Amino acid sequence: QLQLVESGGGLVQPGGSLRISCAASGFTLDHYTVAWFRQAPGKEREAVSCSGSSDGSTYYVDSVKGRFSISRDNAKNTVYLQMNSLKPEDTAVYYCNARHPLKSTMNYWGQGTQVTVSS
Repeated sequence: QLQLVESGGGLVQPGGSLRISCAASGFTLDHYTVAWFRQAPGKEREAVSCSGSSDGSTYYVDSVKGRFSISRDNAKNTVYLQMNSLKPEDTAVYYCNARHPLKSTMNYWGQGTQVTVSS
């Protein structure tokens, strides 16, 4: 079964750190572009960060630059999002997406993990 499973979300105080994970099963993540999206209540889903499949390129939305870092562990078939200096406005459900760069039908989403930044 092809699936993505996120984990690592939780409650953290402002200024704190959290690392969330996206583990794939049934396919190999290093062949895919992997992105993290987030959706806060009442807001549209937005792309937060992205990791290219072959060239090591990364993307970050302006609001998280310098605070978030995306990385891959190919041995574990997992992508991580390290989140530092968290702010209340980072509160959202975070979703992992894996998209094959050449085959548009090979596009997978995880179920999401809740990140809450609050004192």
